[in-house]
Amino acid sequence: MVAGGEVWATLVHAGRVATRSGRVIDLDAAESRPSVIVEGPDEAVWFTRNGDDRLGRIGYDGVVSAVDIAGAPYGLCVGPDGALWCTLMSADALGRVTVDGEVSTYPIGVSGAFPAMITSYDGELWFTLNQGNAIGRMSLGGAVTTYPLPTTGAGPVGICAGVDGVWFVEILSDRVGRISSDGKIEEFPLPAGCKPHAVAAAADGGCWVTLWAAGALARMDAQGNVIAEYALGQGSEPHGLAIDGESVWVALEKGSLAHIQP
Repeated sequence: MVAGGEVWATLVHAGRVATRSGRVIDLDAAESRPSVIVEGPDEAVWFTRNGDDRLGRIGYDGVVSAVDIAGAPYGLCVGPDGALWCTLMSADALGRVTVDGEVSTYPIGVSGAFPAMITSYDGELWFTLNQGNAIGRMSLGGAVTTYPLPTTGAGPVGICAGVDGVWFVEILSDRVGRISSDGKIEEFPLPAGCKPHAVAAAADGGCWVTLWAAGALARMDAQGNVIAEYALGQGSEPHGLAIDGESVWVALEKGSLAHIQP
């Protein structure tokens, strides 16, 4: 994630957050499992702490803090209301945390659906239901709409607001999907066995996708065609990614960041 003139990454297994410039912030909680990190609306970065039920915050002034929120928070985004919204994987709910630390939770209305990643689009929250095989949509008032995926057992994970809809990936069916505001779903094939994990929208209407099992990064155009692929090395296991102008940063499971400059 790029914020405050720096590239940030979570070190899930070490309980730390690091920057490209070499700064490492120890959270003093080895089992905290910092996961998804985003730029906050308050001169800080925020991240989910999936291991100890918290949202973490690191201000650009160096102050580290956290807010308790039960339910195994994982996906995270800044909502249209300026609050932090997260998925609560074990609670079948979304959580809302203001920059002042006020916490609210909203049930998604589906049991055992395993909400994963989340994004803000068209004034609402959109999220993947990994075990529910669907895309969820929630208004700021908590009203939920669920859109089942055309492909059975697709295992949706990553999701990101795009130019003309919301992009998402199906890790178990090797596809990228896009859903419009009116609920229309399109699916686009990727190489068999690549297991796409994260997606980031591009300014031209296309997107970037990490191919976790293939150790690669793919670039797709607005029509869903793969127009470029970048090998990241055997065993790299690319996970999260962030767009930085014309370039892309990718967090690799092997413990490094990849920087792609097309």
